[in-house]
Amino acid sequence: MPILPIDSGRYGSNEIRNIFEEEHRLRYQLDFEAQVASSQGKLNLIPKNASREISLIARSNKITINKIKELESISEHDTASIVQALSQYCSPSTRPWIHYGLTSNDVVDTSTSMQLKDAFEIIEPKISKLISLILNKAKRYSTLPSVGRTHGQHASIISFGLKFAVWANELSLHIERIEEGKKRFLLCKTLGVVGTGSLMGLRALAIQKDVAKSLGLYSVEAATQVIPRERLAEVQFIISLIGCTLDKIAIEIRNLQRTELGEVEEPFKKGQLGSSAVPVKRNPIKSERVSSLARILRSFSNVAQENVSLWHERDLSNSANERFTIPMGVILLDEMMNSMIKVIEGLTVNRQKILDNINKTKGRIYAEFILEALVKKGIPRMKAYDNIQRVAFQTLADDKNFKEAIIQDPSIGSNLNRNELRKIFDPNNHLAASTKIIDNVIKKAKVICRNYKLH
Repeated sequence: MPILPIDSGRYGSNEIRNIFEEEHRLRYQLDFEAQVASSQGKLNLIPKNASREISLIARSNKITINKIKELESISEHDTASIVQALSQYCSPSTRPWIHYGLTSNDVVDTSTSMQLKDAFEIIEPKISKLISLILNKAKRYSTLPSVGRTHGQHASIISFGLKFAVWANELSLHIERIEEGKKRFLLCKTLGVVGTGSLMGLRALAIQKDVAKSLGLYSVEAATQVIPRERLAEVQFIISLIGCTLDKIAIEIRNLQRTELGEVEEPFKKGQLGSSAVPVKRNPIKSERVSSLARILRSFSNVAQENVSLWHERDLSNSANERFTIPMGVILLDEMMNSMIKVIEGLTVNRQKILDNINKTKGRIYAEFILEALVKKGIPRMKAYDNIQRVAFQTLADDKNFKEAIIQDPSIGSNLNRNELRKIFDPNNHLAASTKIIDNVIKKAKVICRNYKLH
């Protein structure tokens, strides 16, 4: 019976959940045992016949998760149960060479790296797809002026497309982070009980290098019984940081969808219900889900950092929580990616509402540009600032039009002619370098995705 929403299939795609499913995890671990035996035989550390037999049995699918659980119920050791199961199927002459020179965490840590490698092969194309969708929006709305808000207040004019360009740029940097980090956290370890190479002696590093290359991983440079947990902390940080960016996007969409703003709206399919009590509600539930799950991802990053400080060559204080945080972090990130792709794909952008909102302050949003015009005419900055603020606050109190008040105020209106004011109060004149910035982001993101074969 499922307990967690992940178990019931509520969150994450089938392909990402399958990577961490217990039978599939066993296959990763057995594949590692097979590859170690193969490399040991190739480099003449163990007999070639034993090497072949171990590899054959480990990859034969004869060893099932039910068999491992049966053995573990007695031994209370999951990795030892794998070794026991292999021994039951291998000939007596081969048995001494099973798991030769290894320790449990060689299997655990390397199979985790194998899982992460496959998981990122699913996650990265989704990031690339989301970048592409967002860039299409950036380009489409590059010349659409809108309200730029700081502290929740109208501040100045922004290109609506620039919002999307900022998101796409950060997502492209996440791809770089993943790719650059792989050599640090997709690690293979075969160095035994305390990281010396143990029974393999001087050939230990050559064997580890060969195993790593065969599995598409990187050979750890130095380790204790476990791969240093700084590496997994980096993975969890990257995962949580991607989640933070998705949360940032989600929060902006949620804010812009508020009734008072109405600038965008999440897709709302036929038959969907927004509220069990209020028939008119169209809630941004996918964006809210992203924000909710992002909080969990951030907590996992903290746990991963706590795991760095283990006793001596290792203790088990990291082991239990990593069984949760690593698969859950990846699966929940996959869910967030899937949700945000759907949101951006079906996002409704209300052009007219965006333009209408510019006028909500009755012209006060143009104060920055009036200040600039007065300064250029030689008026001291703070004097101009004080006069603009005085008029602005008065029009707010009296609910008057700011442009008309500016014209009527002798300390300001006498310094600006009507043609200058017409240009100042046209939002299309204040997009500045927006289109160039957007074009630069598009070029950069395409290069990153192409370089890593994600286009």
